[in-house]
Amino acid sequence: MSPIDAFWHLCNLFAPAWAVAGLLALFAKLLWRRELKALAWRRLATWGGVGGSLATLAALALLGRDGKMLGYGLLLLGICLPQRWLAFRPK
Repeated sequence: MSPIDAFWHLCNLFAPAWAVAGLLALFAKLLWRRELKALAWRRLATWGGVGGSLATLAALALLGRDGKMLGYGLLLLGICLPQRWLAFRPK
């Protein structure tokens, strides 16, 4: 595998985490306008993407491969928990 192929494989591994994190941040900002007014969309998406990427790596380490339903469940949990904490943490 060439270095450019390895780069694209890594991008495709983490693309679902970042795409879902961005969509979730967008819809959260639309649904809870008043509650999330002070919170930047980019911050929600970034923390969700980082959480999803870490969950993808954890699923890969635990399950041995990508693409299992448990891995996708961990991915969603890794995206939702940081965004939930940022958006609705106790003040």
